Amino acid sequence: MIATNFSIASIAFSLLVINFIGMGHMFVQFYITVIVAGVIAAIIIPRIPPLSRKEDNYYELAGKQIAEEVPTGKTQFRFAMEKAVARAAEVKSISSIVKSGVQNVIDIWFGLLPLVMGLGTIALIIAEFTPVFHILAYPFVPLLEWANIPEASEAAPAMIVGFADMFLPAVIGSGIESELTRFVIASLSMTQLIYISEVGILILRSKIPISFLDMVIIFLQRTIITLPIIILMAQLFFL
Repeated sequence: MIATNFSIASIAFSLLVINFIGMGHMFVQFYITVIVAGVIAAIIIPRIPPLSRKEDNYYELAGKQIAEEVPTGKTQFRFAMEKAVARAAEVKSISSIVKSGVQNVIDIWFGLLPLVMGLGTIALIIAEFTPVFHILAYPFVPLLEWANIPEASEAAPAMIVGFADMFLPAVIGSGIESELTRFVIASLSMTQLIYISEVGILILRSKIPISFLDMVIIFLQRTIITLPIIILMAQLFFL
């Protein structure tokens, strides 16, 4: 649930996207929209399949290692703070943190970045030189037209292409004249979260029991849930 609902892009990357799409002057409204839509999606999606059908148990090789029951006489918040402080106290030295950080960075540089760049390049080629995403996006055209989104047919591919890479919707949307439409595209690209060039690869490489099909379904769920919220907020901001 954390991996598929809370892998939010950084503020720096969000600023890059909204500036690239030519709407840096609306960053505050843009980020508020992303937060509201993201929180609502995070409330709904874990309660519906496929996430709701995942077993509520521990990783078999590790098992249960912590006590989760809140002791009598303590609030949940106080118990959580005590656990957090106890966990922080287990750090013996700064060198161990540095060593772990360096190992993670090396893994990202040599294990993740080549895949990200490779898949991102392939996805960009498909988006720019083939009609694949335009065909897949046909169902979104009448929905966007019904919601009075200008240039609906041009914007529709951006609803789907985000599954390949988070930055591609901004690339497609940068050529659209309507600011409202570009705002919707930029906001949606931040709330879909599941994109195969980074988060998808990390999930598939991990022991998290989420398949490629699960990610496709969750991506569509996030799109369907957050798009109406984003459109509504965009209409309010552009009154």
